[in-house]
Amino acid sequence: MTVALATALLLTSCGGSSDDAGGGSGSDDVLRVATEGTYAPFSFHDPESNELTGYDVEVAQAVGDELGMQVEFSETQFDAIFAGLEADRYDVIANQIGVNPERQAKYLFSTPYTYSNGVVITRADDTSVSSLADIAGKSSAQSTTSNFAEVATGAGATIEAVEGFTQAITLLKQERVDVTVNDSLAFLEYQKTTGDQDVKIAAEIDDASESAFAFRKDETDLQTRVDGALETLKADGTLAELSEKYFGEDVSAE
Repeated sequence: MTVALATALLLTSCGGSSDDAGGGSGSDDVLRVATEGTYAPFSFHDPESNELTGYDVEVAQAVGDELGMQVEFSETQFDAIFAGLEADRYDVIANQIGVNPERQAKYLFSTPYTYSNGVVITRADDTSVSSLADIAGKSSAQSTTSNFAEVATGAGATIEAVEGFTQAITLLKQERVDVTVNDSLAFLEYQKTTGDQDVKIAAEIDDASESAFAFRKDETDLQTRVDGALETLKADGTLAELSEKYFGEDVSAE
């Protein structure tokens, strides 16, 4: 099944693609997947076709195909995505969910399918930041429930809440915040797509980020099945192929 068809099925059955669209319990043959739809190159709408696509979207679709399940996507703002999972609006989150101890205490995670580094992004003319420690006392635009918000807070920054990466960059360029901490792959894709030279990577975060699918704590069976599908997709080269498609390198392996 194509991503476009899966999305169309969701719109037909649920009347929309908002956070409220995926209400009700799932079934054995349907995998309900939550994603932002605004976070290129992981989850976004193709500018020409307007179809939902991206690395996370295609990995989720490949998992569904491997499990013989119909995939239904629900699009929601990141800061509402875990609440929707807990409310059983969907079965799994596919949106570059970073694995950390705090989240592991609340949710189950699949085997990671993305390994990348975080970066500190500043305006191009800002020379005050050369390491993560330099953001102490500065304002940082972040999705408040993201891993990167936690990193920025831990480094002493004051958080300015945003809905996603694009808004963070906008506030940064408008000089309404000093920095934003985000995924290096997202920034490189943004710069490649837009050619924007008004912002830059000022510093890299040493610890590599691992991103995985997130499930409710009671979904151990689904977690096991998805892990099996990811193992197959890694062994047959599908994850590497999708990585090369979106990033020009294999980000699915450490």
